[in-house]
Amino acid sequence: MKVLGIYGSPRKGGNSDLLLDALLEAAKEAGAETQAIYARDYKISGCRECGGCDKTGKCVVKDEMQDLYPILKEADAIVTAGPIFFYNFPAQLKAIIDRTQAMWSDRLLKKGQGPSVPYESGTGYAIGVGATRGKNLFEGCELTCKYFYDAMDMEYGGGIFFRRVEDKGAVLEHEDAMDQARELGRKIVKGE
Repeated sequence: MKVLGIYGSPRKGGNSDLLLDALLEAAKEAGAETQAIYARDYKISGCRECGGCDKTGKCVVKDEMQDLYPILKEADAIVTAGPIFFYNFPAQLKAIIDRTQAMWSDRLLKKGQGPSVPYESGTGYAIGVGATRGKNLFEGCELTCKYFYDAMDMEYGGGIFFRRVEDKGAVLEHEDAMDQARELGRKIVKGE
């Protein structure tokens, strides 16, 4: 099994990075092959909504997103992690998510637009960390993940979310947060 972690924070070593580190470490210990993508390290423009991918399933924008498409396709499970900015993920991560429109187009070309069929490419998960305690704090990122994974023919398997965590490293003081991340990593590998 190949588990891909997508680090969405612009802040290196921040709270969502620490949680995803723990998850991937546990997944590796449970026997998975793991890989990491750091959104902050890539130069990726947003989707142009040009329709260029509609007929071919391939994005016409030539930038570093082209390097990520094969990595996304090879993963059996993907975990997307990031802080919450205005009730969703940061722009660096959102650019990657938006550019999977080409993968959605490719899926439609291969499967057609008929009745929905079961997901065939694995399962995706989310890790969200937010500074506030708002009731709807994670709704935006969860909906985004649901459709991000759907575009890649993956089921959304849920995630772990932490409120009132802001300062760098503060998640380490959040009772059992790292344990929850490690447990999710193990569950992903076990297929639970």
